[in-house]
Amino acid sequence: MQHNMLREIHEQPKAVGDTLQEEFKHARTVLQELDAPKIAMVYFTGSGTSYHACLAANYALSALTRISSTTLPASEFSSWVRQDVQTRTVVVALSQSGESVDALAAVRSAASAGMRTIGITNADHSSLAKQTEFQLFGRAGEEKALAATKSYTATLAAAYALVMELARSIVPDSENIELLERGLLNAADQMQLTLTLSEDQARILASKFADKQLHFMLGSGPNYPTALEGALKLKECCNLYAEGFATREFLHGPMQLVDSRTPVFLLQRPNESEQVAQLGKSFLKFGAPTVVIKRKAGDIMAEGFDTIYVAPDIEEVFSPLVYVIPLQLYAFYSALERGLNPDSPVKLTKVVK
Repeated sequence: MQHNMLREIHEQPKAVGDTLQEEFKHARTVLQELDAPKIAMVYFTGSGTSYHACLAANYALSALTRISSTTLPASEFSSWVRQDVQTRTVVVALSQSGESVDALAAVRSAASAGMRTIGITNADHSSLAKQTEFQLFGRAGEEKALAATKSYTATLAAAYALVMELARSIVPDSENIELLERGLLNAADQMQLTLTLSEDQARILASKFADKQLHFMLGSGPNYPTALEGALKLKECCNLYAEGFATREFLHGPMQLVDSRTPVFLLQRPNESEQVAQLGKSFLKFGAPTVVIKRKAGDIMAEGFDTIYVAPDIEEVFSPLVYVIPLQLYAFYSALERGLNPDSPVKLTKVVK
């Protein structure tokens, strides 16, 4: 493949499979050291794409446990978290490169307050790996394109392994946890199927919307972070103004901006078909091109919508691993349509110092 970004998008199933193969046992060891049942609070922190991975991991933790948790941008961590020494609090810092100045500052702030720190990175010799008490690693290998794709899903997979092991430590004999783990271990196959299902349509829509300069990405639940990540990829690779929103939050003001110039991408959860159809019709009424990203299933979309399919057999809590793929592909092909090199956005650097 001529471009690194496209090659790395296609390397994601292997990267996620390799990560899960290794990191479950590492997560188990970390949580034994932390005496997991005593953990009272978890902070996730990261920047940019890593922040979106934090949000997705936070959703999984909230869905699978009753542990209090929240996500903060790494650059804001020390301003928002000002508490006394708290040894029952764990900070999970994500950084693909492991060299983000903001992530490292957040870790130092957490450690100074007596919090336990876990670093999740794609670089095992990085500063984040050296400065955190415990480490998990994405197994994506070197990522040459500037926009993170395989490092995003690999570090997210490592975070999911941590969440799963934390849930298991609290309810050790849960059949539901065993079922979810099998589903997560199947994610690589579902990602591979999603590449097959979505690539041609992503390329077609990139050509169809080549004159559009404003995009909206809408998602809910586990795929609200995916909507944010999809919008970020368009900004990074295509010089487009794009925004991600929680689906119904979009109705509280931003809906005013919808018209024929603004493609709207709706990430549909399995139980949202009627809601998405209703929203999509309202967008079409205002002339907005409307794309629904949904699982490959038997229901028929209403006339007027474009559709991109993702693989159907993945647990919803882990579905960001597949829903992000068509958005990555759309950003890649949109960059080519605009005569841009998606591997090397001119104003950005791989590591933010």
